[in-house]
Amino acid sequence: MNKEQASKRIDELSELLHYHNNLYYQKDTTEISDFEFDQMLLELIELEKEFPDLRKNDSPSQRVGGTITKEFSSVIHMYPMLSLSNTYSEQEIRDFDERVQKAIGKPVDYVCEMKFDGVAISISY
Repeated sequence: MNKEQASKRIDELSELLHYHNNLYYQKDTTEISDFEFDQMLLELIELEKEFPDLRKNDSPSQRVGGTITKEFSSVIHMYPMLSLSNTYSEQEIRDFDERVQKAIGKPVDYVCEMKFDGVAISISY
């Protein structure tokens, strides 16, 4: 892909991602799956890596999708609420497990649940 083609594709992806971010964060609806969104975002990120001078300050790769809601009061968490990476292959899961076991020094048991997108909670008891 040459620079002109990359520029056009970056513009297309940015417009689509902004549109879908607006639907999701402002209108609480979707037209595509999370996987489809993530694939577009990954393509954009790869193009911006290959052509860094084409990355714009308002690129969807440079910000979190939505605006901060004013419906909840701010609090300081005892432990940071960190974001998780997306995983789409068994090998990525195996690689994650290997890193965890290396850091902890022993095998680890996991509990997996369906993701409720956009929801996070930190409970201390």
